[in-house]
Amino acid sequence: MAKESSFDVVSTIDLQEVDNAFQQAKKELSQRYDLKDSGAQISFDKAGKSITVKAPSDFTANQVIDVISSKLVKRKIDLAAIHWGEPVASAGQSVTKTASIVEGIDRDTAGAINKDIKALKLKVKVTIEGDHLRVSSASRDTLQDVIAFLKGQDYGQPLQYVNYR
Repeated sequence: MAKESSFDVVSTIDLQEVDNAFQQAKKELSQRYDLKDSGAQISFDKAGKSITVKAPSDFTANQVIDVISSKLVKRKIDLAAIHWGEPVASAGQSVTKTASIVEGIDRDTAGAINKDIKALKLKVKVTIEGDHLRVSSASRDTLQDVIAFLKGQDYGQPLQYVNYR
């Protein structure tokens, strides 16, 4: 019997890199001439995996989000993992925007990935293991075809392919 090869499909974010990007964005907000006296504030909840922006106007909030996004991109964090919510009106004209950081593959997304892989009609076995998927097959070429297929799909969050053996 041939030895089976496998790989895991995961969705992870390095929260330390997100924290570093947050600290850089916070520093830039305090130094940038158009934002330093605007009253905009940002906060990062590492345990809750969320970023909150409070600003006096929607325009200023979007500028702050652009600053945070640029810092995340420089730190190689995929922006697909950051889901910004709708602006919430606060006192006066100020707004609050909250972003959640998506980590792990939920059941619905895992089911969609599983269904798409099965639709390829390749000889692979997909098992859902908590917040990741394991794809196994006797042929390494088949596994590489699955990885190439998944890289071309959009599931609303970044996917990584680890433990290829």
